[in-house]
Amino acid sequence: MVTPENLSGDTGGRREPLRFDQDASATAVDMDTAIVLLGAGVTAITHPLLYVKLLIQIGHEPLTPTVGTTMFGRKVLYLPGFFSYAQHIVRVDGKMGLFRGLSPRIMSSAISTMVRSKVKQAIPAEQAEHVSNRDDLKTSLRKVMKETSHEMVIQCLSRIATHPFHVISVRCMAQFVGREVKYRGLFSSITKIFNDEGVGGFFVGVVPHVLGEVIFLWCCNLLAHFINTYAVDDNVSMFSQAPAVRSYTKFVMGIAVSVLTYPFMLVADLMAVNNSWWLVFPLTLPSLSPGSTVGLI
Repeated sequence: MVTPENLSGDTGGRREPLRFDQDASATAVDMDTAIVLLGAGVTAITHPLLYVKLLIQIGHEPLTPTVGTTMFGRKVLYLPGFFSYAQHIVRVDGKMGLFRGLSPRIMSSAISTMVRSKVKQAIPAEQAEHVSNRDDLKTSLRKVMKETSHEMVIQCLSRIATHPFHVISVRCMAQFVGREVKYRGLFSSITKIFNDEGVGGFFVGVVPHVLGEVIFLWCCNLLAHFINTYAVDDNVSMFSQAPAVRSYTKFVMGIAVSVLTYPFMLVADLMAVNNSWWLVFPLTLPSLSPGSTVGLI
């Protein structure tokens, strides 16, 4: 016999999974939005640092070195640091000049977040198993390789999708040297690169960039795995906080491996600048005669 209670119970039982799916979908969307906004904020805060780093990478030295002494008393020439470069940019372009090329980077950060989210949904990773002792860690190499392969696919797809915006951002920032205005807004830069170089112009330097990130990912994960397996032992008294030590291993390895993979990122940035309009600018160095010029190519 069907009663109002049974009917409402049956209906509620059928609708509950639908509500759960809708709530889960809404939560995922909210999480992605929060990550995009957080990424945009971090990108904006750190942009002046990357701006100065790029100018140093391409060899722009607008300020003369200062004479100093080492701890052993030997006189040396010191190149200007971040704050000196930043003050020079502010004097030339104002405070907003520190954020030249920011909009392509924010767009790149947002697209990277969305690509990563979609790829993780399309290619879900296996559930990570908790390992607590050395024997379990020794047998988890295959799991580490699977996880690293999954991360590598996500990283490569994300880099390929966002590299055109990286090229635009780098060229916008590099224009500071020669005071060109070839690359201004985001959409005008896209049109300019497409008209001058075609689709290939958006992917200049993508190979060393992807290669550097793949090498970084594999070296960092494998080194962290081997250190956690053979150097950190739960049975040794000095490693009474072994889980906490293992949680920092990958971070420390990331710093060490980034030094080895930095040349790949340097080559990628120089290749991205290589096809821009300005090629030669006056540069005076202690080893060069006054008025000498150094070409970027």
